[in-house]
Amino acid sequence: MPYVLGVDVGSTRTTAAVCRLGGAGRAEPEPVGLGGPGGGVATSLLLTADGAFAVGEPGDPRWTATGFHRRVGDAVPVVLGTARFTAEELTALLVLWVVGRVAEREGEAAERVVLAHPPSWGPHARALAHRALNDVGLPDVTLLAKPLAAAAAFGRGPVGVLGLGAHTCHAAVVRPPFDLVAWADGVDVAAGADYDDLVFEHVRAALGRDFAALDPDDPRTRGLHARLRRDCEAAKRVLSHAFEAVVPVHLPTGVVEVPLTRAEFEGLIRPHVEEAAAVFERVARVLTPEVTVVVGGTARVPLVPAALPGRVVREAAPETTVARGAAVAGRDLLLGPDEPEPVETSVLVRDDDPLLRFPVGSTTTAEDAPEPPPRPPVDITPLDLPGRRSVRHVVRGLASVGRGRGRGDGR
Repeated sequence: MPYVLGVDVGSTRTTAAVCRLGGAGRAEPEPVGLGGPGGGVATSLLLTADGAFAVGEPGDPRWTATGFHRRVGDAVPVVLGTARFTAEELTALLVLWVVGRVAEREGEAAERVVLAHPPSWGPHARALAHRALNDVGLPDVTLLAKPLAAAAAFGRGPVGVLGLGAHTCHAAVVRPPFDLVAWADGVDVAAGADYDDLVFEHVRAALGRDFAALDPDDPRTRGLHARLRRDCEAAKRVLSHAFEAVVPVHLPTGVVEVPLTRAEFEGLIRPHVEEAAAVFERVARVLTPEVTVVVGGTARVPLVPAALPGRVVREAAPETTVARGAAVAGRDLLLGPDEPEPVETSVLVRDDDPLLRFPVGSTTTAEDAPEPPPRPPVDITPLDLPGRRSVRHVVRGLASVGRGRGRGDGR
């Protein structure tokens, strides 16, 4: 069945969703499993010895690229071993992998691919992304700012968007379908990874001397720290739906469990959540939204939507909201937006109402009826309608960017 594919390359995870075009009515967008935990895949590319890339697999940091989509437009290359790549090349390779993965599952290629990108991408960054996508064989990808994608399925009035991921925070107000009225990038606002660090510091303080006595140069201590950070992140996720979590600490003397309640966790992160809410409120002064959507994995933290004013919506899986919205936007670009439900304007009158009956014997004939008064002239002023907007950004006549080479092939 034909479908539209929406892709969201996030700071830590990449997600995808499809909107099917066949059947009666308009189907709801469906998240697509990419093989990683939670349905998405880690936003990472590991350069292997044969010059190929492995997606979402942990590896040597010298050969693994992460966070590259935020650097699109940066002239400084990403160095993997002895090879150099531009951030847009790596982003295009990851999108190509997602498109291929979904095509294998669906049995056919997508009718349209929509890539959601950070709102900070200007014309230069979008042009570089289009060029890189064309070089990997994806010439017709539509680029759409993440706030526009997030708002695609929420109302026809102004929509507020607060995106809070692992490393990023942005706020926007959107006038559907594709008018980004105002946006702000909270570059100095703490996000999900910073919350993990706060939990880590809480656990270290709770252990006191037992933790301070660990030798920082011991490889086992470094392994303990890495495992503890993962357990702190897991405790944060648990506290999104529970009131208490336990963080296990694997000390050389044995496992010590440090309890953490939701109230304690919210006390740690409250100042940072209020900073994110302040960024959104500054943007919302431009145009008050009818509804606010919170997106990103950190939006699962209950304190985040509670800190925002007005009506706030959070989906069950907020980390997939942008990908789902991108698929909806792509469908609407192909088929046109949904038409509003018709409004009933007819008036039904009871036919047994005596006030509506003519008295018997006093029926007026057409000859006896008086002439109707003349109608007043009607002054019709044509409406000055704005032109139809489009989010499709086409780049022509630009030189190609060479693809990255494998290990040992410097540029």
